[in-house]
Order: sequence, then C-alpha cells, then structure tokens
Amino acid sequence: MSIGYLIPVILILALFGMPLFAVILSLALIGFYSSGIDLSGIAIEIFRLTDTPLLLALPLFTFAGYLLSHGNTSKRLVRLSRALLGWMPGELVIISLFVCAFFTAFTGATGITIVAMGALLYPALTRDGYTKKFSLGLVTTSGSLGLLLPPSLPLIIYAVIVQQMDLGQSVTIKELFVAGLYPSLLMIFVIVMWSAWTNRNIVKPKIPFDKKEAFDALKEAIWGLPLPVIVLGGIYGGYFAVSEAAAITALYILFVQIFIHKETHFKDLPEIAKESMLVVGGILLILGVSLALTNYLIDAEIPILLFDWVKQHIHSPITFLLFLNLFLLLLGAILDIFSALVIMVPLIVPLAIGYGIDPIHLGIIFLANMQLGYFTPPVGMNLFIASYRFNRPITDIYKATIPFFFVLLAAVLIITYWPALSLALVR
Repeated sequence: MSIGYLIPVILILALFGMPLFAVILSLALIGFYSSGIDLSGIAIEIFRLTDTPLLLALPLFTFAGYLLSHGNTSKRLVRLSRALLGWMPGELVIISLFVCAFFTAFTGATGITIVAMGALLYPALTRDGYTKKFSLGLVTTSGSLGLLLPPSLPLIIYAVIVQQMDLGQSVTIKELFVAGLYPSLLMIFVIVMWSAWTNRNIVKPKIPFDKKEAFDALKEAIWGLPLPVIVLGGIYGGYFAVSEAAAITALYILFVQIFIHKETHFKDLPEIAKESMLVVGGILLILGVSLALTNYLIDAEIPILLFDWVKQHIHSPITFLLFLNLFLLLLGAILDIFSALVIMVPLIVPLAIGYGIDPIHLGIIFLANMQLGYFTPPVGMNLFIASYRFNRPITDIYKATIPFFFVLLAAVLIITYWPALSLALVR
C-alpha cells in the first residue's frame, strides 16, 4: 500500500476519535497485510522493544519525577536560590527559569511544572514589581525549558527510536544528555537578557545577603542538590549506566522523601506509582506499535521515496532546516511531544541524514522546536494549561507569551544553524 492511501486512513480513524496507538497499529496492520508479511511480525517488533536496556530508565526516571512533584522540592530550591542570589538584579527571573527547567527535566511534563510552580513563582514575580503580563509569559514559557536537560524523557525516547532504526551512526542517551546542555543554557540566557532589557526601569530593593538565611536554606535543600551529580556525574564518570543512574536516582529520592523530609508516606506510594506508570504505559504502548509501523515504512522504502521527493524541491540543507523548523513548530502546537516523536522521527531522521545533518544535532533541533510548540498560538498545549491555572482569558496568555516566543525562536535558529553548539561536547 502506498503512502497516498495511508493518509486518508489516518484522517478517517483520527476523526472518529480512535486512540493514537490504535491508529498507528491499524496502519501497521494494513501495511504488513498489503505487503504479504506475516502479521506476527508486529508482535515481534513490539517484543523487540522489551530487549532495549535503555528503556529501564524510562519508568524509573518518571517515578522519581512524580515523587519530586509530590513534595516541596520546588519551594526549597526557590528559597535557596533567593538566599544566594537575592542581591543580584533580576534574580527572580533567573531562579524561575532554572527551577522550572530542573523540574521539567525530572518530571518530563511541562504542564505539571506550570501547575506546580505557578502558585509559587507568579505571585513572587508580581510582588517584586514585574507586570502581570510579563510574569504570566515567563511562567508559561519556563514550563518547557527542561526538555533538553537530563534526565529528560523525550531525550531518552528519541535515543530509543533512533537506535532501533540501525542507521549506522552513534546515537546514545549519554551523547544526547550532553548535547542538550549548551542549547538549554543558550535558551535560558536569551530569556534572561531579554527580561533584563524589558524590565530595566523596575527598581527593586535588593535583598542583602544573609548568612543565617543562606545556611538555613542550604540545610533545608541540601538533600536535593546531589541529584544532577548522581545523573550526570555517575553516567559520565563511568560509575554506572543510564538505567543504573535511573534506579539510584529513584531510590535516593524515595529515601529522602519518606525518611528525611517525610513529605511522602508509604500509603502514598501506590497512587504515585499508578500516576507515573499510566504515563509510562501510554508511552510504551505508542512506542511499541510505532516501531512496528516504522518497520513497514522502511520495508516499503517510504523514507527513501520521501527523501527523493524532497530532494527534487529542496536542494540546500539550509533551506531544508528552515522548512523543518516551521514544520516542527506546527507539529509541536498540535501534538504532544511523545506522539510527535514516535510518529515523525522515523521519517525525519533518514531525510535529515540525507542532507548531511547529524542525528544527535537533529534530536536537539527537534526537541527545541517542540519546546516552542508548547506555547505556539493558537493551540499550544501550555497556553491552555496556563489559562486554566491562572484563571485568565486565553487571549491574555497569547499576548504574554508572544515576546518570549520570538526571543526563543531566535535561539532555536542559532541552535539549528550552529551544529557545534550541540555537538561540541559530543564529537
């Protein structure tokens, strides 16, 4: 069956409200059947996913993130940051960006960050003299900034998908974790600079450095500070693999939450595990059937046909990347990041490699655009979450986020056309 027949099937099934995994599985069944391939091949592809050691990290990091969101980790981090950086101009903007990025990196859910951090950061920003419009835009935008930082779930899923494609190029989760560091810092930096410029007339009394407050805040937050060291230091120091880092992280957070901070009780664990594993189960189900569909697409040489068609119309890698950014922005606005990954990565990666684009660099471009897609008008997911969370009309959220969108769009273009930013620490 050609791709021309698959598109109407996708549209019809989607219009009837069929779940995404069922749509993808149906297409895989149609493809395998029409090609005369035994349908047991789909079950084999799904089972092959269970043989991926990297997937062990997915449920463990997700469980760890939900444990963090269940406690007061964010409040402790904000208190410590204010105690240490309160003397700096614009310190609350910097604190908001880094704390939200940290929170999203561990939970993998931008909506949770907006809901959890909104009650904490939005009132603090307005009390410090920032306008309501700016504060809304900052909190809504900051919710997605951690998707390029380890242990981001989208980074892990991108690595799993690309590894299953046998491209002959090295794409590991360790490389992706490192590749996302500089681009993330760039996106945070441009927002800080723009925020400093747009709020240059705000005169806020500086918070003098107080040793006692700093010591108390450090003492309160001390147990959360080793987390980045465990994840990054352990992996890149060669002490343990990614899956082992996930297990140690989950165990460490579990111990701290139950026995140190005592914010989580044993009776809460089944509900937290249920919430986190529902997310993981949905991701794995979609990922499994998507790999089966990917196998059909490769057998049918659809990526090759797609590349030949694109090559006829777009000759320059620069032009290709420009159109890719526009497409991904639109994709990020209408699809959640996990669905976008499993549907589009198998098609886009071979296409990009044909233009000489490194698959690791492509992964950073993909996720950077997805970050913007979350608050791209008119249907970006975070826009509606923020509207609900702050009880403001959606048009107010549009107006608040548009300046941040264009600032971050400039950063995404730099990330796109400066591969060394992503690959300097990798290659």
